[in-house]
Amino acid sequence: MKNSAVLTLFILCFLMSAESKAQQVTTTSKYTYKRGDFNGIGKWYMGREIAYVMGFQGIDWLERSEREKEENVSTLIKNMELQSNEIIADIGAGSGYHAFRISPLVEKGLVYAVDIQAEMLSAIQNTKESKNITNVETILGSEKSVNLTQHSIDKVLMVDVYHEFKFPVEMIASIKNAMKPNGQLFLIEYRAEDLSVPIKKIHKMSEKQAVLEMKAAGFNLKKNIRNLPWQHCMVFEKE
Repeated sequence: MKNSAVLTLFILCFLMSAESKAQQVTTTSKYTYKRGDFNGIGKWYMGREIAYVMGFQGIDWLERSEREKEENVSTLIKNMELQSNEIIADIGAGSGYHAFRISPLVEKGLVYAVDIQAEMLSAIQNTKESKNITNVETILGSEKSVNLTQHSIDKVLMVDVYHEFKFPVEMIASIKNAMKPNGQLFLIEYRAEDLSVPIKKIHKMSEKQAVLEMKAAGFNLKKNIRNLPWQHCMVFEKE
């Protein structure tokens, strides 16, 4: 009987210790690591858990026929007020859905389609060749850098991708470095404030959270253009 009680106590202590370790929070100078959403990577920045990157297997969803109706991409691109000679960076370009809609509007300029997945860039290259598009250039980025030349970009577009950056501090620093002094950053994210938006919570961002993180990176919110069905269209400028 005594041995049984001792064994039970040992098991309880072991389980409590294991649970304590599982809930342990580790903090670095920039990031915090702890358990969170099933769709998150367990890494947090400024109170927000970072989401897993959508893999190249999701290309069909990026190119879905309903996307224009759901996101009103035509209006988003009008919001950018593109000039024919501008250099645009589409960060997290995916299949090139936005890049190829921007390219005719900057016929004297260039669109850099930046992604960390070679398979996405391959899909963009195939579209370029099949449609004979010459002003879209693919760039293989990394988790910490967009690999673009300093002060070369007029406008940056990030559509539903920032919340997936594994290293947001490093990535935004790299993007800021690539932007011209008067450049603009268009941050497009599903609205966390709107419960009717049919997207998982971890793949949304609030304006408040976005401003908090961009401010830390040296950007000011110029305006939030509120004319998209599901997304914020936040325009940031360098301080």
